[in-house]
Amino acid sequence: MRSTFMGLEASKRGLFTQQTALYTTGHNIANANTEGYSRQRIIMSPTLGYPGAGLNAPMTPGHIGTGVKAESVQRVRDEFIDRQYRQETNKLGYWETKANAISQMEDVMSEPSEYGLDEAFRLFWSALQDVSANPDDTAARKVVVQRAIHLADSFNYIDTQLKQIQGNLGNEINVSVEQINSILEQIANINKEIQAVEPNGYVPNDLYDKRDLLVDQLNEYFPVSIERVPSGGNASKVAEGSYTIKLNVKDNSGSYSEIVLVDGGNYATLRALDTSGKLVDGDEDTDPANPQLAYLPFHQLEISMGNKTQTIGQENFQEFKGKLLSLIDSFGYSTDGTNNTIQGYFPEMLQSLDKLANAFVQAFNKVHEAGYTLGKSDDPDTSVNGISFFDPAGLTAGTIKVNDALVKDPNLVAASSVQGEEGNGKWALILANLQSMPINNKESIGKIKDKDGNETTVELPDNLGLDGATFQSYYQGLIGQLGVDGQKANLLKTNTETIRLTVENNRASMSSVSLDEEMTDMIRFQQAYSANARMITVIDELLDKVINGMGRAGL
Repeated sequence: MRSTFMGLEASKRGLFTQQTALYTTGHNIANANTEGYSRQRIIMSPTLGYPGAGLNAPMTPGHIGTGVKAESVQRVRDEFIDRQYRQETNKLGYWETKANAISQMEDVMSEPSEYGLDEAFRLFWSALQDVSANPDDTAARKVVVQRAIHLADSFNYIDTQLKQIQGNLGNEINVSVEQINSILEQIANINKEIQAVEPNGYVPNDLYDKRDLLVDQLNEYFPVSIERVPSGGNASKVAEGSYTIKLNVKDNSGSYSEIVLVDGGNYATLRALDTSGKLVDGDEDTDPANPQLAYLPFHQLEISMGNKTQTIGQENFQEFKGKLLSLIDSFGYSTDGTNNTIQGYFPEMLQSLDKLANAFVQAFNKVHEAGYTLGKSDDPDTSVNGISFFDPAGLTAGTIKVNDALVKDPNLVAASSVQGEEGNGKWALILANLQSMPINNKESIGKIKDKDGNETTVELPDNLGLDGATFQSYYQGLIGQLGVDGQKANLLKTNTETIRLTVENNRASMSSVSLDEEMTDMIRFQQAYSANARMITVIDELLDKVINGMGRAGL
């Protein structure tokens, strides 16, 4: 037989369930602007009907409901969209970082502009042509020296600025690795909290959100895979368990393997090491065998968890994107652990500029040394072979400088092709013509004649390394490739931003809090709560009628 108070119990359950729904709605509204928060919804289900199945169950006309219960509170989330978002975040981290590095390099090179190296070359060649037309003009010679100083300073400036940016990239690698370590530690700590509450039947949705936000941030640096591990005990069927986070790497044979970064409450610690085994941190650390290096290149990423330590090199990241790899690609890396095979955007540009400076100094010095200086018109012996125009020890972009002797005495500029011939500026013209001359090995560039009439053919030095390009065309090729790379990086950055924004909007439409929707739910649950409360009042009135309004017969 049904209890008289059965209606009260059903309404009470409805009251409590709608109250829970209102609490959940309030929680959603409160976190409408919380980063990473996913809106939550209450899953309601009817309680067991009356009567239950059994041989002694009373006969009733139908199965009577007994109310409602809050089955669970779940967050609204789509794992597929999460995976898409993280993939695009990873790509964006790579291209955004690369585009920024290239942009900084372009700012330093300042091409095309009146302050760039190309313009410094043009002014230098122009000054030499002026000397060829007026070889006796000391002022013109002074201009040549000053333009040469400006050219050397331009090389020096670019070298210094590029190395400074390279150092900043090294520091950013160190900061990024520290940030990765912090994220891994936080995920492991959240795993511990989840493992502590899930076995008791709780579903810590807010902890799940916090953990997923950290995974989003981790994927900006490099892509990781996630494996869910059940917490056991009396865990809810919707409990997500702890995360095991793995990094997939490729070995030299092309096979893939996994490195565990987080396993429950345990987490790995990462260190970015250079070829000397020290941290990559942006502090200058040169190699005595390669003094032109301002920073030793990245060599490997050390990953330690417990007693196990693994190392991976840049070559193991070839299938990856992400901010960390982009920083390493720009800063410079060595695949064999030596400083002889350095690759990377900034070291390769610095090496190219060093090659240009080396070829220019050697070629120009050899040609200049063959010519004759301005001597006295009545004494041919005072017209002697030129000296090194640039310091022979300065064969890199960072060390190129004009010979101090020429700075003190511009008459040492070797403009003449004939010893003692007053007004001869042919050799200055030969020097100026180096501007448009392909720099091949042992290229014949002209003849000189001493005071006795002996002629000598002058050739360029061997192995200058410009492969037939002129000095400026070689440099313009570097600038052209820089522009192409910058355009590509910006295009892919923009495309990836667009794709990620689309995915982010899809994610937001599903998981973010809509205040309009929450207000609608609030009214809906409030009305349901009021209706259940009214039902309790009605049943109370019915019981009052039965208890107090029905007396004994005859009284």
